[in-house]
This record gives sequence, C-alpha cells and structure tokens, in this order.
Amino acid sequence: MSTARASQLPPDIRFEYPYASNNLTLSNGTKMHFLDEGAGPVVLMLHGNPTWSFYYRNLIRQLSAYGYRCIAPDHIGCGLSDKPKDYNYTLAQRINDIESLIDHLGISQFSLILHDWGGAIGCGVASRRPDYIEKLVLLNTGAFLTKRIPLRIAVIKLPYFGEAIIRGLNGFAGPATNMAVKIPLNPTVKRGMLWPYRNWDDRVAIWNFVKDIPLYKGHPSYDTLFEVEAGLAKLADKPIQLIWGAKDFCFNLHFHSRFQTFFPKAKSVVYAKFGHYILEDAGKDAWQKIEDFLNEEA
Repeated sequence: MSTARASQLPPDIRFEYPYASNNLTLSNGTKMHFLDEGAGPVVLMLHGNPTWSFYYRNLIRQLSAYGYRCIAPDHIGCGLSDKPKDYNYTLAQRINDIESLIDHLGISQFSLILHDWGGAIGCGVASRRPDYIEKLVLLNTGAFLTKRIPLRIAVIKLPYFGEAIIRGLNGFAGPATNMAVKIPLNPTVKRGMLWPYRNWDDRVAIWNFVKDIPLYKGHPSYDTLFEVEAGLAKLADKPIQLIWGAKDFCFNLHFHSRFQTFFPKAKSVVYAKFGHYILEDAGKDAWQKIEDFLNEEA
C-alpha cells in the first residue's frame, strides 16, 4: 500500500498547505486523511479526480479565518490518504466513506462544496441525509447520468491502454495541471497538485476514478449514480450556488445547464474565460463569492 504523509511534503508545498493532518481509520483498516481547520458553521469540501484537499487550500484559509470550520478529506487513493490496491474503488464506497467521516466527527449540520467527482459523491451523501445539509456549492461537476464524455477521456477508459497511460506515464494528473486551467499554475502549485501521484502505485485511484465513470447499464456505478440523480430532488429547496468555468473541456456548460434544471432557484456565477480548476483560475473572486453566499441568511 502506498501512503504519503504531510511531514514528507517539500517546504515550498508545505508553505502552500500548512494545515494539521488528521486521519480516520475506516472499517476495512484503510486510513482516510482529512483537514479540519477553524471553528464555527461546518463546511465540508470534497475534491475530485485527479486532485486532493490541496485544491481547497486557499478557500480553507479564507473561510477558516472568517468563522467557518472547514473539513476537507482526501478520498481513499488520493492525496495523503492510503492508496491500497484492493480497495473497492466505486462511487457507492466513496459515499459510504464520507458518511463514515461525518459520523466520526459527529456533525449533523453542514454546507457542502463539491468539485468534479466530489459532486456525485457529495450529492450522494446529501440525498441520503438531506436534513444535514444547510447550503450547497457546486464547482464544475456532475451528479447525474450522461454519455457526454470528451474523446480524450473515453480513450483512456480503455482497459490496459488507459491504465498504462494514467498510471505508467502520468497521462491524466500531469496534463490536467495545464489543461484544467486557463491561467498557468505557478510551479509550486503545480508540484503540489502532483506530489501525491509520483509513481504507478500512487496513481491507483486516478485510474479507478476514470474506470468508474458509468456510461452504460450494468456498469458497477450506474445504479448508484442513477440513485444520486434521483435524490437531487430532495435538495432543490436548499440554498444552492453554481460557480462555473465556461472553458472546462469536460464539465462544460451543458453540465451547468443540467444542474439549473434540477435546481431552478440556484444562484449562478459563470466565468466565461476560465476552466475546470475554477478555484485556481478565478482565485480570490470565486473564494469571496463563496464566502458571501455562505454568509447569506438562508
């Protein structure tokens, strides 16, 4: 099992990500790493693929300084969590993992901030526990069945070939640090994004996230995502904010429009010139819009 630790982070990355590490041992013995910063109303932030809690570092800094408790786990196989070979890398298991974290922390009221795969995972949690959810912020994500998938991702879903590209050549996380932004990342941030994914074993979850995109009935996660989509109706009356980079090649404006059909009352911010890693491209403006939304009276 491959495992990274915060103490091993190079100093420049540690400067960007200066937070105390916490770990939850799940029922199967696997350790989930998470951040727990600040005090006040709880905000649970779920990352996607191929990022980790590092993606939320600046938002955590801002919100924790202004009266929020920010919790940001690394999904199993990602970031500083364990990277087991034999874990059940499916959407249903990931929803279960986050529920285990919620129960471990004893939190029953919180807002969710969700990006990329974090959308399906977080909306799955929210649909199971709608009474727990105060507000919902969606960042270039999806939580419903679709056959819209970029060709470049469809190609790397192919067995053997895709695994060789993603795990052997770092052909997913590496290119994402360029393709997912329209404003180039500074070298330290780029290294921080990639640091937990330095070899074949480290990239096990990146490959399995791609494998887990359910495009057809019979896929192991198809029924789970169907249930997540059906559960969105339970959240329609919650305060919801959509923040979107219009230049995202994957979760493009089609996904934004689909969410608007599920959540017609949602507030929306679209950045016409920015991409998938919207918290990087839009930076302080997006962080402030999220804080302002969380501060609004429900």
